Amino acid sequence: MTRSLPGLADVARLAGVSTATVDRVLHRRPGVRQATVQRVVQAAAQLDYLPRHELHATLAPEPMQLLFVLPDRSSRFLRMLGEWVGYSQEHWAPFNVNCKTAFIESFDPEALASLLRRRGRRVDGVAFMALEHPVVREAVDRLAEHGVPSITLVSDLSHSRRVAYVGLDNRAAGRTAAYLIGRFLGPSRRAKVAMIAGSLSYRAHEEREAGFMQLLAEQYPQLQVLGLREGYDDERTNYRTTLALLEQHRDLAAIYNIGGGAEGVGRGLKESGQEHRVVFIGHGLTPDTRALLIDGTMDAVINQSPQSAILTCVRIFTNLRDRRDMMSGVEATRSQVIFRENLP
Repeated sequence: MTRSLPGLADVARLAGVSTATVDRVLHRRPGVRQATVQRVVQAAAQLDYLPRHELHATLAPEPMQLLFVLPDRSSRFLRMLGEWVGYSQEHWAPFNVNCKTAFIESFDPEALASLLRRRGRRVDGVAFMALEHPVVREAVDRLAEHGVPSITLVSDLSHSRRVAYVGLDNRAAGRTAAYLIGRFLGPSRRAKVAMIAGSLSYRAHEEREAGFMQLLAEQYPQLQVLGLREGYDDERTNYRTTLALLEQHRDLAAIYNIGGGAEGVGRGLKESGQEHRVVFIGHGLTPDTRALLIDGTMDAVINQSPQSAILTCVRIFTNLRDRRDMMSGVEATRSQVIFRENLP
């Protein structure tokens, strides 16, 4: 006589629960105590109701849902950061997380705050490139009140309830750029130096400018810094700005590009025939800045690894989930100065 296959009612009878509870457990719906889940799974295993790998999956916790929020038309480096989130799901498997990216209009604090409010409460953690603005700060505070931790990425947000910042020490990065320019130009040369930022609404860019100005004042007071230009990380804007700077200041000796759009600065230098005369320092190793380093238009790139930045965020979120020390196993973000001769 052939033994009939066990059914949902058999599992419920053996576990001492209702069929509705069994259905809820096996379809991983919330609202069932862990002890009850264990009883149902044990009963299902005893009856061979499901393959063993499916039962193990039933016991496993749901993946942590993480959201990375980045500007949609900003620097190439930030686009690479977003791509790394999407292309590297297999790297997150050991952490049991699911990472997604959302893009917002660049330099728009209202759009950023709206997305944080709208989508932040539907996930388990949010990492985002912050804009220094009260509405963004308020959105982060509301997430904290609902138990959703947030991490600022690349650029920090002052006086907020974010749990961590992942990125460079931007004041030190600005000082590094100033030191490089000073050394390239020499200690006694009097010359003009220009800065192009993405936007000072990014605290990162503001801090880089402050560090840059501070070191030049300390060690290279003979260098005259021209007024800061904001290029909004846009290649075409930076191209036009570079051409205007070279036209207005024939003795311009160096450019520090604080944000993105380095390819626009490089194009302006090349078209003016100044690519090997004007010292050019910028941020973020991308295919564009790599090409500029190789052909000698760019002298140095201050870089942070996009892969390490995302992994650090994931580690912090999972440490919080698992009630470990938030920074357990997390390495400090390191900057690397890259020249043509040490390109990775």
